[in-house]
Amino acid sequence: MNVERFLEEIEHNRDYEGQIIHVQDIPAREAQYSELREPLNPQLDMALRAQGIQRLYSHQVTAIDAIREGKNVVVVTSTASGKTLCYNIPILEEVLRDETTRVLYLYPTKALAQDQLKKIFRYKEINPLFTFEAGTYDGDTPTSTRKKLRDSGNLILSNPDMLHSGILPNHARWSDFFANLKFVVIDEIHAYRGIFGSNVANVMKRLNRICAHYGSSPQFICCSATIGNPKELAEKISGHEMVLVDNDGSPKGPKKFVLWNP
Repeated sequence: MNVERFLEEIEHNRDYEGQIIHVQDIPAREAQYSELREPLNPQLDMALRAQGIQRLYSHQVTAIDAIREGKNVVVVTSTASGKTLCYNIPILEEVLRDETTRVLYLYPTKALAQDQLKKIFRYKEINPLFTFEAGTYDGDTPTSTRKKLRDSGNLILSNPDMLHSGILPNHARWSDFFANLKFVVIDEIHAYRGIFGSNVANVMKRLNRICAHYGSSPQFICCSATIGNPKELAEKISGHEMVLVDNDGSPKGPKKFVLWNP
């Protein structure tokens, strides 16, 4: 589609005369890359290269370095900017280093959890040295699978409602998981607002208390679409001080913003 020609046709169409008030050109943006302070785990590096990932964007490097330092991080960059790698890289590095590592991923919908699980399984398909156990734990998970994930799952993908109603009330059965919980990922935090957000924040307070009971203090990693107060929101939800990562280094194509008065 030729955008210039399309707009010209509209401007000269009597039915739309005078309805285009303003056209703003937004230029393309080149990708901004950076280098990690410490090199990647060789096995993980190989798996990334097999997926065509040769270099990391600046925001990915900033987030990974901060997570490696033990900081709680909230990543706020544009859609399709590779936010998943910001947390999966340091998490998988830790799982490779210590097989007792446990990680809890929280998504607002089951569909998002299933989509992310496919990306995680991709690493196992590429490299057989990735022996971690991963799976979704929600209302559709069979009883036999739930027990397996509870007893030996390294990476568990769930949602706040299941955490509240199915996991935390049965924390004694999850004692090993909570004792070794090192990361809590809360994706799409912009969805947690209003009464729903307040409820999720209270669930996180309960999670923090149970983790403390079993002697763990997991790092929190949050991701969000572009919003005005991501750091404040992430801190209220997680109950922890956060480091904001918003130096989006992903490339963008040129755009036209058309203000239309119908």
